[in-house]
Amino acid sequence: MILVALTGGIASGKSTVSQMFSEKGAHCIDADDVSRAVVEPGSPALSDIEEAFGPDVIRQGSLDRAALAQIVFGHEESRARLNAIVHPRVRERTRELIEQIRERDPDGVIIYAIPLLVESESNISFDAIVAVSASPELRVQRLVDGRGMKLDEANARIGAQAGEDERLAIADYVIDTNGTMEHTREQVDELWQKLSHFRSA
Repeated sequence: MILVALTGGIASGKSTVSQMFSEKGAHCIDADDVSRAVVEPGSPALSDIEEAFGPDVIRQGSLDRAALAQIVFGHEESRARLNAIVHPRVRERTRELIEQIRERDPDGVIIYAIPLLVESESNISFDAIVAVSASPELRVQRLVDGRGMKLDEANARIGAQAGEDERLAIADYVIDTNGTMEHTREQVDELWQKLSHFRSA
């Protein structure tokens, strides 16, 4: 089995690249999906979040992400408290998912999409790290046009994450999404061939 970390800043194109790998036959795990799963209604993590941040972050039994974001965004101490609740459970659940895939498909490729690889305390040993890269200007445009964010909000979201140079520094491979979709797919195809070679070596 080959375990690949797929990282990149917000609006860099990670989901698109992950989907392309999935179409190739890779097993894809999304850290954001795991994060949402561990705070589902009735979960221990959700109870801990309510205890830490108060009842206003819960709406009809579910996590009110917008309310929580207002509390933790830009407040390092609050964000650290939230991460201490969520991250260990995400790591545990991720290990379970990887092991389940390993049992089903010992020779498979797992793509683990983890936006905050640089910022996180991941203790997973990856066979390769792939960074999805796009210019800050293009990422801002994607956030404003595609997600309806205001310009200052988009810039703030990008500014709150690790810098592009930090992600590129830890990457074994880079997929540049500044160009066309076809160019992105060509890069995914090329990398898939390399991963397939490693798998059969």
